[in-house]
Amino acid sequence: MELTAVEINMKLEERLAMRIVRMSILLCAVFGCAHAWGAVSVREQGAKGDGQKKDTAAVQKAIDAVSRAGGGTVAFPAGTYLCGSIHLRSRVTLSLESGATIKGSPDKEDYDAYEKLDFKNDADMETTYFHFALIWGEDVEDVVIAGPGVIDSSRVHRHGPKTIALKKCRFVTIRDVRLVNAPNYNISLLGTDFVNIDGVTILNGFADGIDPDACRNVRIANCHIQARDDAIVPKASFALGERRACENITVTNCYLETECNAFKLGTESGGGFKRIAVSNCVMPGIRGGDPARGGIALESVDGSNIDGVAVSNISMIDVRSPIFVRLGNRGRDMDTPIPGTLRNVVIDGIVATGASDICSVTGIPGHPVVGVTLSNIRITWRGGGPFRNPDDPIPEFIDKYPNPNMFEAMPAYAFFCRHVEGLRMSNLDLSYEDSFWRIVAEGEKAHADWMADGRAKPSKPGQPGYAMVFDDIARVDLDGLRARTAVEGPGTIRMTDVRDALIRGCVAPDIVHFLEVLGRRSAGIHLAANVLAAEEAVVMKDCDPAAVSVVDHTVSGEKSP
Repeated sequence: MELTAVEINMKLEERLAMRIVRMSILLCAVFGCAHAWGAVSVREQGAKGDGQKKDTAAVQKAIDAVSRAGGGTVAFPAGTYLCGSIHLRSRVTLSLESGATIKGSPDKEDYDAYEKLDFKNDADMETTYFHFALIWGEDVEDVVIAGPGVIDSSRVHRHGPKTIALKKCRFVTIRDVRLVNAPNYNISLLGTDFVNIDGVTILNGFADGIDPDACRNVRIANCHIQARDDAIVPKASFALGERRACENITVTNCYLETECNAFKLGTESGGGFKRIAVSNCVMPGIRGGDPARGGIALESVDGSNIDGVAVSNISMIDVRSPIFVRLGNRGRDMDTPIPGTLRNVVIDGIVATGASDICSVTGIPGHPVVGVTLSNIRITWRGGGPFRNPDDPIPEFIDKYPNPNMFEAMPAYAFFCRHVEGLRMSNLDLSYEDSFWRIVAEGEKAHADWMADGRAKPSKPGQPGYAMVFDDIARVDLDGLRARTAVEGPGTIRMTDVRDALIRGCVAPDIVHFLEVLGRRSAGIHLAANVLAAEEAVVMKDCDPAAVSVVDHTVSGEKSP
């Protein structure tokens, strides 16, 4: 069968590309070269790098040629390479040299279409699709994207192609590269295992920073992330057509600047989250923007089982709610919503200033959060949401989208804990500024804009209320609490239907009512070795008088029997 002239030319181009690859490798071996061992420059395949001519075809030719040769490095010398969708191949490294920029094409037709899925999926389009991206790979392994160059998605608002999208891949390294102006997730991983992301800088991201979804064995270290949506957010969505857990995820030594959540599990939470560690991170709100919505947010609302989360050594500023732990029952991708579980969480060493929303650990009736330790925490609040009368019920919102301010008006400024078994809190220093304000609710919901000084608008000076409110808690240890409480306020702690509690080593010498106990189920609440203001420090309402015992504490400078 005779070949056409077009087919003959294509064959010749392929052979020429292979010869160039082999010759480049040979020359590097014999004489040495400026690029990495075995590297092929995209310019050798016809890329101009002038930021005007589209270089997608030349870049892809270089990647494919190196892949056919068994693997190697595709080098991007200094220049600006205007590209649409680039397809990664196994055993290929993209090396962006200093001064090199891969710039996203402004034309939508230069990007691949959304892939077609043969299953129903409730997740949003940004979470679900991976082919509509600047750089993407599926079912590839041993791939590297390395700097110090830049990948510029070149957008000025949200909605557009992902920057780096990897689906069902293995052994991935992304290091020392700068990602800017992304309209979608900057680094989006789905069902991708053995990932090392190190030294990546993300600036002016309009969506999430790094999203490992249903991924295992992921290390994220030494990254600087600036994202208007969540900075680092492991997910467990149904985008693979099956429930797959996120497991063995570590995040360390990162700067996470955001208007949303600095580190979040969820909200897509159909699969599990197991063995997650976050350490040594700085979490601020975006400079010149709104404060961050949350610092550490752990959310199971679609049947996920969260187990084994350790968070330590975190510094926050201008983060509304530093800690948010939520077990709910939204039930995405479930015919009948069934709550998951949330257990074995340790959060230690948190310093936060400029907070403006309550921290919370909450389950739902019949499905408690189990085994949470909060220790060595120092938080100062600038203000809070609307104030709720302490005797008014706080709604459960079982199937509501999880947000730190989801419970709306609150009777406390610092912590709200409900439906929890096995809660340990130690060495907490909680306070608020003298100019403490509360958001003014307009209508049924409270909405606020944010001014440059961090104050919400509309807001007005308001009472902080309790420092801590506990409701339906079994087995709680509270040790070493110091919490600022208004003298004219209701008290420091309110406990309703709390069983088996030990409160010790707490200091509240200026507060008349330190603890208020309510509820017929309240029992076994023991206070020991506290420094309190008066014998009336404990107030009991509508509960068994034997529910509380007080021993060996100091009252007005004297020790009680």
